[in-house]
Amino acid sequence: MDFRVRVWLNRTYAENVFFMDQLRSNPQGRPVEIHATHGDPDSPVLAAADTAELEPEGLSPRAYVEYALDQCARHSIDVFVPVLHQAAIVAQRAEFAALGTALLAPPPEAVAVFQDKATAYQAVQAVGVPVPPWWRVRTEEELLTAVESLEAAGHRACFKPAAGAGGVGFRVITRAPFSLMHLNGFPSPFVPLDLVVAALREADEPVDWLVMPRLEQPEVSVDCLTAPDGRVRMAVGRTKNGRRRGFTLHPSWTEPARLLAEAFGLHYLSNIQFRMFGDQPVLMDVNTRPAGGLHQLALCGINAPWAAVRLALGEETGEVVPASLGKDYTVVSGPRAVRPVSLPQQRTESPAPSLPAVPAPATEPMAPSSGGPSASAGAPATAATLPA
Repeated sequence: MDFRVRVWLNRTYAENVFFMDQLRSNPQGRPVEIHATHGDPDSPVLAAADTAELEPEGLSPRAYVEYALDQCARHSIDVFVPVLHQAAIVAQRAEFAALGTALLAPPPEAVAVFQDKATAYQAVQAVGVPVPPWWRVRTEEELLTAVESLEAAGHRACFKPAAGAGGVGFRVITRAPFSLMHLNGFPSPFVPLDLVVAALREADEPVDWLVMPRLEQPEVSVDCLTAPDGRVRMAVGRTKNGRRRGFTLHPSWTEPARLLAEAFGLHYLSNIQFRMFGDQPVLMDVNTRPAGGLHQLALCGINAPWAAVRLALGEETGEVVPASLGKDYTVVSGPRAVRPVSLPQQRTESPAPSLPAVPAPATEPMAPSSGGPSASAGAPATAATLPA
């Protein structure tokens, strides 16, 4: 019997090199072969995989599903972890199952709820999970109404796309006029209200934003593992307060996450984020995919990627609990391999010196590291010199 497991990660975050490392270092010692595809030839996930291909550009969601089915058939994929076009892929789960491929992703109904943040907030309120005040904004008038309402209540307004991920498009509104203050130092998320209004007036089409109060730290990102039977097997919070990180099992964070995972069928790996509104934790966002920082759970003795793959293969994991919550830590960055690339020769009178080829990735997984377009986000380092 072939005990090898073939896992495919399609176009995904660079941090998932750590997801791949954890699959290979699974506690059962089971051989795992990883296939990766991406649109960026310098994505480190391609270098870290056993087999890799560049993805075609410009495919419609349905055309991408056909591409994905072909990949699964040609590479004998046992478990597919879809990020790009997740909604279209999970809608065709039966077609993948017919090829012998399990999808490590929630059912289409769950994915649909959380693709749109306004729809998600309405749905989670209905099951009793608190959310911050929010307005859906498409016009200048709606923006001004929302901002003035929040400011009248003593809050600072911010906005983000109603559909989006990774903090892209998040901005905090300020009444301060544009000045050198906005140009000094690194770019900041603060943007003057008058510039936002002017941009809306000149826009060719309406925006689709969620406006809400700027929420306070700590931020707690709860990683959940939910089996296809609907029961949560793991819920561990990763706390973020400035640079300091840690873990928590406090029910004020984990119980709402468990409720959401079970109520909406967030099967396999999901990530549910909370922040403080006054003295109450409120929902910030729900990701129906593995979080980029999921590998940090290794610091408390959990290999969540492998547990999720076992569930996708129809095996039972039992309750997945931390061996300990460990010490607080921080995140640092470092290099990660990319695939070799052929550079065009420069036209010079004498031959240009050739660049040394990037070595192929070693069989053993590299040390966790990160940063930049050709590297991944940093592996955690324990903050041993900091007070507990």
